[in-house]
Amino acid sequence: MRLDRFYPIFDHPDWLDRALPLGVRLVQLRIKDRDEDELRGLIARGRDLAQAASAVLVVNDHWRLALDLGCDWVHLGQEDLDTADLLAIRRAGIRLGISTHDRDELDRALSCEPDYIALGPVWPTILKKMKWHRQGVEKLAEWKRLIGDVPLVAIGGLSVPRAAEAFAAGADIVSVVTDITLNPRPEDRIREWMEATR
Repeated sequence: MRLDRFYPIFDHPDWLDRALPLGVRLVQLRIKDRDEDELRGLIARGRDLAQAASAVLVVNDHWRLALDLGCDWVHLGQEDLDTADLLAIRRAGIRLGISTHDRDELDRALSCEPDYIALGPVWPTILKKMKWHRQGVEKLAEWKRLIGDVPLVAIGGLSVPRAAEAFAAGADIVSVVTDITLNPRPEDRIREWMEATR
């Protein structure tokens, strides 16, 4: 399965209501700090919206709910790998993306046979506090050499002009959060992103 080159990440399915009609076909739901019942409802709604739009929905972290709700993709951070049941995920036919920041994490991720590898933050990001400040496009090129045909997702500090740099360095997919969600005209920015990643 070939994934779209533009991969926005949202914290609520309301964003999918805005993004999917514009043609977004690969999207992640990254929902934090909700109780399980609310999470279940939000993920189920995201799943239904994505299916109706023939889009790929990736569920961040909540692999058990993704499994229960019949979702097709999950994304796991390195901490999530400590507790995730990868065999159950694979048995359910769920595809897997994994975050990486250094070579040890990359080696660990590759041992899980992921369907994509994410590297970040490529540029400084305001999304969350991290011990990694800037990986740089040089590391994208290194990662692509190391992972071969596995799709490489660039994340962290991405902007529309930086997308071309990320692709030139070896990224297959660019992922973005705050450049859309903090933009005063997010639909217009989504259109810019889609034009830049065609």
